[in-house]
Order: sequence, then structure tokens, then C-alpha cells
Amino acid sequence: MTDKTKKTKTIAAGDMFKTWRKDPEYRKAYAEAESEFLIAAAMIAARSQAHLTQAELAERMGTTQSAIARMESGKFKPSHGTLEKIARATGTRLRVSFEPTEAQR
Repeated sequence: MTDKTKKTKTIAAGDMFKTWRKDPEYRKAYAEAESEFLIAAAMIAARSQAHLTQAELAERMGTTQSAIARMESGKFKPSHGTLEKIARATGTRLRVSFEPTEAQR
């Protein structure tokens, strides 16, 4: 069997996350980036619930599809003003809250 014909084992994403969560460095990095993930997930949910593509949302906001993709990737922190534009473009309202950390519970 050549390298090109070798079969690879597929690992489910959930199984990967279970393994990664056992790694203290992964847990620390995830905790540090959690707010970005939550913002990205909220943006994707608002866009999806409004039945908009990234391109359609971008057009409503006066930006580009690639800018929306960057924000939804979680690698870019949108400003409060940008989040307000997303809310208007998706027919939603922006709400910000502060919640206790694990240490405070």
C-alpha cells in the first residue's frame, strides 16, 4: 500500500474535544479565548436566525463577506459599534451581561 492509498482514521470532533480538555494548556487557552468564541457563536446564531448568508449580512452592514467571515471565526474582536450594526442588520438587539466566574460560584 502506498502513502496515497493508506486509509486514515476519522475522529469525531466531540472525541477530540474530550481529549483536548484533559490538557491544562488547552483548558487555559480555551478559557482565555472563550469570550471570542461566544461572540462568534452569537453572531452566527443571529445571522442564521435571520436567514442571511454572510454576503447578505455584509451587504446590510456595508462591509464585505470576508469581514463577516473573520468575525465569525472568532479570531477578530468586533467593536461594540460593529455588534450594534450586526444587531440592526439581523433584526435583533444587542445585550451585554457580566456573569460570575467559576471561582465566584
